[in-house]
Amino acid sequence: MQAVYENHTMTHTPPRQLILASTSVYRRQLLERLRIPFTVISPEVDESALAGELPEQLARRLALAKAQAVAALHPEAVVIGSDQVADLAVEALGKPHTHARAVAQLQRMRGHTVVFQTAIAVVCQATGFAQGDLAPVRVQFKSLTDAQIEHYLHAEQPYDCAGSAKSEGLGIALLERIDNDDPTALVGLPLIRTCRLLEAAGLVLL
Repeated sequence: MQAVYENHTMTHTPPRQLILASTSVYRRQLLERLRIPFTVISPEVDESALAGELPEQLARRLALAKAQAVAALHPEAVVIGSDQVADLAVEALGKPHTHARAVAQLQRMRGHTVVFQTAIAVVCQATGFAQGDLAPVRVQFKSLTDAQIEHYLHAEQPYDCAGSAKSEGLGIALLERIDNDDPTALVGLPLIRTCRLLEAAGLVLL
């Protein structure tokens, strides 16, 4: 008697490509903590604020715009966009880019509470998924002297950080207190919210 064997081929849907729409090395390092493969692509987005736009609104809009810009080129992928704006009494402080601007920012922030508005958006065009969230971080700055500000800036050169505050380095010495519910938000990517949105988009993390 001849045995007949049926070939049952298992088909698996491959996971979607994950893309981080950012040029920030800090966000890349944070996303690496999740131990899932991803690609980094720079989004081409104008980061200028709109007339009358609040810092929170600016951060949300730019995070979504960055994700959408890259998702338009990679519609099958799940794309993360993020943005951070330092909110000093409802005035947006972005990346200083120069030493002089960084000095001016820190002189204005010393002795004050600043809210770092860190927004995240996750987009997948193929599935129509597009969700975002905001992780505000309240930071109390010390009453810094000009000499302390200069020492910090020469040591860290945080000219690509919103509000010149690089808290994962010597910038932590600028601060009296940090209040938030997502520990990595101040560095630039709120990982608790990131995990929540990626899982909602269909990615398996655990």
